Amino acid sequence: MANATDEAVALSALQHWIYCPRQCGLIHLEQAFAENIHTARGQAVHHLVDTPGYEIKSGVRVERALPVWSDRYNLIGKADLVEFHPDGAVYPVEFKHGAKRQKLHDDIQLAAQAICLEEMLGRPVPAGAIFHATSHRRREVLVTPELKRLVIETAEAIRSMLASGTLPLPVNDARCRECSLKEICQPEALAERSRQRQQRRSLFNPEE
Repeated sequence: MANATDEAVALSALQHWIYCPRQCGLIHLEQAFAENIHTARGQAVHHLVDTPGYEIKSGVRVERALPVWSDRYNLIGKADLVEFHPDGAVYPVEFKHGAKRQKLHDDIQLAAQAICLEEMLGRPVPAGAIFHATSHRRREVLVTPELKRLVIETAEAIRSMLASGTLPLPVNDARCRECSLKEICQPEALAERSRQRQQRRSLFNPEE
């Protein structure tokens, strides 16, 4: 049986972890998933780039649904779209639903794609973009050393979770309202249970 600490981490898991570690655990540890309006919109956007293929636009080769991986960091996934420019520049583009706004959990997924492409192609990938479907606008993301380090550290955290088999605790904050896994996660119920346990401990151990 393979050791979970050696497992390849899916690029989507990085995004899930940065958004909410428990969401990542429910999806990638317990294989739980549920639909809501946000996941449906996301799937609709990705239908635009889910079919592998390529085209040439103004001398730029555009690859869709391109498999990417890193043996060095044990990452695997798929880039929605990658542009190969005549000057040798490589530019990944990740499609997301919603209006143009900065989200770290989107940026880390793009940075991971850049890390994979750099290793696969042997050339630097210093930037990419998030295409926001609602506003039909791109937001450029610089793949900084700090963002690369976050990719590596997050992948290690996910492997540790998978190896331990322990589901992270719920966050029970504003993120839960948009999460399709809210009913499975039950953040309010678990938070209330934790609060009651704390109350009982304080009653019997007043010095704590």
